[in-house]
Amino acid sequence: MPARKTMTLNLTDAEMAVLEGLCARKDINKTTLLRQALRLYQTIDVRAERGDRLFFENELSKEKAEVVLL
Repeated sequence: MPARKTMTLNLTDAEMAVLEGLCARKDINKTTLLRQALRLYQTIDVRAERGDRLFFENELSKEKAEVVLL
């Protein structure tokens, strides 16, 4: 098992509410959710660096919206 490091994360009340709400909806703990978010961000960053674009598509209407990364 890889070595683990501990980190302190300071969030606003609103940010903590979002984190806790997502954890409740997904039935996972905060560490798991943040690890998943980090892997997702890394995947998006790698693909954006190579010139790929990210879209959301509505399954019913087929409407597409591009996610613009800053």
